[in-house]
Amino acid sequence: MYRKVSAIVIPTLIAVGIIVYMLMRVWGDLLTAFQHVVPVYLAVAVVICTCAWFLRGWRYRSILERLTYHVPLTVTTACIFVSQTANLVVPARLGDFVRVFILNHEYSTTYSEGVSSIVVERVFDIVMVALLGAVSLPFVLNVPPWFYTVILIPLIAGALFFGFLLFFRTVDAKNRYIRILLTMVHEIRRASLTVGSVIALSFSSLVIWMLDVLVCLAVVMMFSQQIPFSVVVLAIVIGNLVKAVPITPGGVGTYELSLALTFELAGVSPAVATLIAVIDHLIKNLVTLAGGILSIYLFGDWVVPSIRKIMNMRIGGGNAPDQ
Repeated sequence: MYRKVSAIVIPTLIAVGIIVYMLMRVWGDLLTAFQHVVPVYLAVAVVICTCAWFLRGWRYRSILERLTYHVPLTVTTACIFVSQTANLVVPARLGDFVRVFILNHEYSTTYSEGVSSIVVERVFDIVMVALLGAVSLPFVLNVPPWFYTVILIPLIAGALFFGFLLFFRTVDAKNRYIRILLTMVHEIRRASLTVGSVIALSFSSLVIWMLDVLVCLAVVMMFSQQIPFSVVVLAIVIGNLVKAVPITPGGVGTYELSLALTFELAGVSPAVATLIAVIDHLIKNLVTLAGGILSIYLFGDWVVPSIRKIMNMRIGGGNAPDQ
């Protein structure tokens, strides 16, 4: 019983604790910061964020097409909305597996193909956001050494990953689980290792992350702040790379702390830095939640039991079914 409760409660308490700490340390200055709000930029941020989701759906559709599945843009976008909505609740980013069940239910994809498609998406996400960070670093002063480490590790890991795929050779295996892994490697190669796929997925991933940056920039302008664009880029990079470590559901808390810290290094007051970080993530999560709810209606009620199944995998220690 303790294990079941702690699997959800502890990560959630960590997230809430970080947010409460951030707000309490600047509570007296929050009202002052709110006096300079320009509401029109809130609408701009929501529109940009929504566009980014449909671009994510287009990128995911292109990944599935390379696995010979032709899925409409509305469906791929809805798949991502539902899985990311689940990630707001389920720790360790296990909500991604909801996508595997949806694709299997709607298009008879195998579970390995579903997982492989997500791996490809995640690798390009991590590598491209780290690349943006590497480009922005020379334009930002007083960067702490650990920023370089956070950015360098994904770039090295990405290079090793693609090097492994490039030089991978087919081997025979009798072990069932090794065969599954080898099958996934072949699927990942099909989806990501052609010249066309590398260009398309790299470019679309960069545009997606630039839209993410523009959402945050709109929030910065909403509070009438003048923060250099390179600092906003670096904040989004560090926030998302830290969020990639699944400490809390949806990266809540760790993302805001990373953004606020980066802005404070650039001379932004703690109160404004905290508000920008919290509202930026709140906008993105609320758009995700709204899209997730609409997408569940699109697919039907059967999706909810799939989300419960994912939660049971995390809470009860179960495994996803094999196919």
